[in-house]
Amino acid sequence: MSATTRWDEVDYVVVDVEGNGARPPDLVEVATVPVRGGVVGQPRVWLVRPPAAITWQARKIHGISNDDVANAPTIGTVAAEITAALGDAIPVGHAVHVDLDVLHRSLPTWDHPTALDTLKLARRAFDLESYKLAALVEHRHLGADLPAGMRAHRADYDALITARLFVDLASGFAPGGAALDDLINAASSGKRGGAKPAAEDEAATLFELP
Repeated sequence: MSATTRWDEVDYVVVDVEGNGARPPDLVEVATVPVRGGVVGQPRVWLVRPPAAITWQARKIHGISNDDVANAPTIGTVAAEITAALGDAIPVGHAVHVDLDVLHRSLPTWDHPTALDTLKLARRAFDLESYKLAALVEHRHLGADLPAGMRAHRADYDALITARLFVDLASGFAPGGAALDDLINAASSGKRGGAKPAAEDEAATLFELP
């Protein structure tokens, strides 16, 4: 890939995970959404039975109970399937370092040198009081025509909404859309998502969005 590679000439996979509330958390649910040629694909989602029970605090957020995962596979059973869905595409997520931390611990054979954070992109693009997904869904009208049964804080909903947000942001990054290098410079989370986000110039805007 060259410095002039367009963002939509590259494959991405948007990820979202839900955890059991342990520290560090174990996977309870993971979803992936491919973005190819700038087009959002269909979500895939896996329920996972964690090694420790889901805490009430975690259940309050995502609504997944221990009964819901009682007959779900363990991560060892589905790790190869999830790894294949992630593939070699560039990972994307909202505060993606959180998702990557769980995925790298759960999928030891999977890695990617960088990932893109829609939270960082949104902070550069918009002047808002909140950059939570719910606020961005309302601000950019991203919630239309969702599959039946999807709801916020479940992995498939959050991954699909984040995929829509990513395409919206990348398309408006510059006239004609972003170059891949520009997206990486603006929104890279760093290897394994371990680094804390660098200080950002909130007044600067690299986007030309309506």
